[in-house]
Amino acid sequence: MRGYVSPRASLHPSALVGAHAVVLGPSRVGERSVIDDYVVIGYPSRRKLLSLQRAGDLLGAMDAVSDGSLLGSNVVARRFSVIYERVVLGDNVELGHSVVIREDTRVGEGTRIGSGTVIDGETVIGRNVSIQTGVYIPRRTVIGDGVFIGPYAVLTNDRYPPSSRLQGPEIGSGAVIGAGAVLVAPVRIGERAVV
Repeated sequence: MRGYVSPRASLHPSALVGAHAVVLGPSRVGERSVIDDYVVIGYPSRRKLLSLQRAGDLLGAMDAVSDGSLLGSNVVARRFSVIYERVVLGDNVELGHSVVIREDTRVGEGTRIGSGTVIDGETVIGRNVSIQTGVYIPRRTVIGDGVFIGPYAVLTNDRYPPSSRLQGPEIGSGAVIGAGAVLVAPVRIGERAVV
């Protein structure tokens, strides 16, 4: 994969962006952020991707339709992570390797997201959250501040799949979700609860 930075993107001069990173659309990368090689920022949503016509320059076509993403200061995105369009990462957010964050997700400052985690979009994650390796977070999830989610926890948003009644789980501030836990929608975990 060759690197690409959109002419519409805004990278702070102190940001470090790998030679093979891809930054699409009007994405903004804040000061002192580190974007490793093979990271993609501003990846278009599925609907937009499927609407692309044959193009000799796929990156250029993707760039043209991307709404971009906003990354705060001191963000670290490690190799092979993909951040879709309309994602907002607060200051001091850190991603492990191969993290996927789908469109319309907001991640609060100081949050760490472990390698291999998938956040399926339309999700709100609070400040200083610790999401460990391999966690799955479905659409429409709300996670409060200071939450800990252990490795390989799985959250669901559909009690009787496949249906159109998606309701993401809610996890209150300060809650602890243990390794390998499965939360079945609809579920509300209270503040400082332990699962």
